[in-house]
Amino acid sequence: MAAIRRAEAVWEGNLMSGRGELTARSSGAFEGLPVTWASRSEESSGGKTSPEELLAAAHASCFAMALSIELTKLGASPKRLEVTADVTFDRTDGGYRVVSSIIDVLGDVDNIDADRFAAAADVARQGCPISQALKGNVRVEVHPTLADGAAHDSEQHAPA
Repeated sequence: MAAIRRAEAVWEGNLMSGRGELTARSSGAFEGLPVTWASRSEESSGGKTSPEELLAAAHASCFAMALSIELTKLGASPKRLEVTADVTFDRTDGGYRVVSSIIDVLGDVDNIDADRFAAAADVARQGCPISQALKGNVRVEVHPTLADGAAHDSEQHAPA
């Protein structure tokens, strides 16, 4: 069963001084989110969002779900996963593009050690549908840490 989600963008004006609004048509979860070139390309967003911030939200939530599945398969259902995705938009020789999505995950998970948690995070990185959409175009890294302080970088510094 295919699931189609719809979002809408309305833009007014030129790139540098124009502005836009984003609306989630499928869910109604947000309407009229402001977006500008400055919110996309400058350090301070001025309370406006960007396509990259929305991509980061999509990647963080997708990865959290994928990791939950992998941990459950290992008999280690998570109590809590705190996932942060940092998506980098930068100027390259080929113009502006998304160059990376770096995921940090803090897991409160029983019945698992740091190595197995890192391995599950790597499988989730590879299997997450958003990671799959980025594969070959954007560097995806995952940095997993267990809440008890045990940390292990998965070998995910290669593109997803």
